[in-house]
Amino acid sequence: MAFAERVAGYVERVEHALDARLPAVDTPPASLHAAMRYAALGGGKRMRPLLCYASGEVLGVPAGQLDDAACAVECVHVFSLIHDDLPAMDDDDLRRGKPSTHKAFGVATAILAGDALHTRAFEILAGDGTRDTAARLGMVAVLAAAAGSRGMTGGQAVDLESEGRQLTAADLEALDRDKTGKLIRAAVLMPCCALPDLPRASRDALDHFAECMGLAFQIKDDVLDVEGEQALTGKTHGADAARGKATYPSLLGLDHAKQRADALYNEALAALDCFGDAAEPLRWLARYIVQRDR
Repeated sequence: MAFAERVAGYVERVEHALDARLPAVDTPPASLHAAMRYAALGGGKRMRPLLCYASGEVLGVPAGQLDDAACAVECVHVFSLIHDDLPAMDDDDLRRGKPSTHKAFGVATAILAGDALHTRAFEILAGDGTRDTAARLGMVAVLAAAAGSRGMTGGQAVDLESEGRQLTAADLEALDRDKTGKLIRAAVLMPCCALPDLPRASRDALDHFAECMGLAFQIKDDVLDVEGEQALTGKTHGADAARGKATYPSLLGLDHAKQRADALYNEALAALDCFGDAAEPLRWLARYIVQRDR
């Protein structure tokens, strides 16, 4: 069965896993937990969990060993979306086709919901310390590095500092490798932590694939901000241009931006050659990333 036929099952799997791992809506403080669940459940492409499960398939790591990793990387991603949408950051009113968390619950509760999802991610990953301790510790290290000041959070800081400035293409790629790419890289690499004897060459191949696709993902997002349909993307159309953000279409033009995404896609596929047919799940996701309409 092709990976395309398993995608819906994985999306449903991570939805149920998140539901079970987030505090119930009636658990005090109820308003905070309601905001966390509002932001995390019932929406989104679940691309990072899908990459985690797909990487696990390539390596032969069962999905049951990756549910915590998939939930943790999604919690960190959702935390970043909540904070990105705040008035002090990107000031977006729409996310995943519904009002942003701060519009639904207020700014203060949205900030706290993001904070709580961030810490919940690592609580989930820590899990039962008597099982797979080394693997879980490795996953914690990978995800923490991806989310920190030299990863996603640092990339967001540079993004804010760069508004209204003219960046070079190299500067923009460096920014987006941190802001978007590092978390995608973490999703692909966390399954490696379950295999202490995994050859270094295999891990490096997955790392190169993830680095290429993390950047391709952001380029595609930039393209969709220009020509995507708001009803499909679930985000405010043209928001980047309105804020004076440097994007690939604004620097290179739409055609060259698409060509760059295609080149990164081909480079990512080449990195998977060493896995042969076993890499089909990641190849399918890579194709989806560059061809998607949302």
